[in-house]
Amino acid sequence: MDVTQASEECNTVLDAIGKAVICDREFLETVLLGVVGRGHVLLEDVPGTGKTLTARSVATALGLSFSRIQFTPDLLPSDVTGTHVFNEQDREFEFNEGPIFANIVLADEINRAPPKTQAALLEAMEEGQVTTDGETRQLPQPFFVIATQNPVEQEGTFPLPEAQVDRFLVKTSMGYPDEGGEIELLQRRANRDEMSPSIETVFEPEHVTALRQVPETVTVDQDLLEYVVALARQTRTDGRVEVGVSPRGTQRLFEAARAYATIAGREYVTPDDIKRVAHPVMAHRLVLTPDATVNEVSKSQIVDAVLDSVPVPTLE
Repeated sequence: MDVTQASEECNTVLDAIGKAVICDREFLETVLLGVVGRGHVLLEDVPGTGKTLTARSVATALGLSFSRIQFTPDLLPSDVTGTHVFNEQDREFEFNEGPIFANIVLADEINRAPPKTQAALLEAMEEGQVTTDGETRQLPQPFFVIATQNPVEQEGTFPLPEAQVDRFLVKTSMGYPDEGGEIELLQRRANRDEMSPSIETVFEPEHVTALRQVPETVTVDQDLLEYVVALARQTRTDGRVEVGVSPRGTQRLFEAARAYATIAGREYVTPDDIKRVAHPVMAHRLVLTPDATVNEVSKSQIVDAVLDSVPVPTLE
């Protein structure tokens, strides 16, 4: 699969999802970055905006298996990874796979589970495998996590540790639809009997594997490599930031830029590609100082300041 074909197929997927989900296309592109860039997506938004529908629609459009895990304070790691069950007929223990064994896993309200259960996702997200009772099992490929958080109800929640937040390629939110979008939502509901909209499958699983290889062929000039590094390093020198973008974050910014160029149908990365993905890739990786938090400085403001202060290379 070449870049042109990959871009066409990405747009077909975006069109299919857009028929089910009322949201900005830019949001869907950011979610698709996770698929194309071989990363994971963290969605933070209020209830009822369509986060679960988005995750399910992505899985259906791509022809991949889907699993939803509702994170709660009493959820155990074995509820995620699976456990051994005694088979009375064979008189031996058999491993019963947990919901993590799917191509696309929706970790709903991930911050409601205790840290021990959250940690059960770490190995899966980073290495595509889980270890239970000393035995390592590979997860289905491709493997992709969409996690959600509710920013409103914070009682009884366990904030994700920075090490786990850093595992997500991008963090984004849907936001409320505009008035026209909300009217269209009701019109669509009036024209069908089912509560949830249906979506067509436009991909085969092997297509997704081929698609995720395409960004590796996208060219990034030396000037742009230096630009990516300069952006990441600038976050570490800002006085309002306690912990800046990690080296892993630098790599993810590079990978996301190549993935976005693929979606756009270009065989090379431009400075605008890097700027486009800078907010969803960098903002959630920043840890602000207590003073900045008290003064209500947003992480988005930090990223804006970094983009303004670092000179943009000129492509010839």
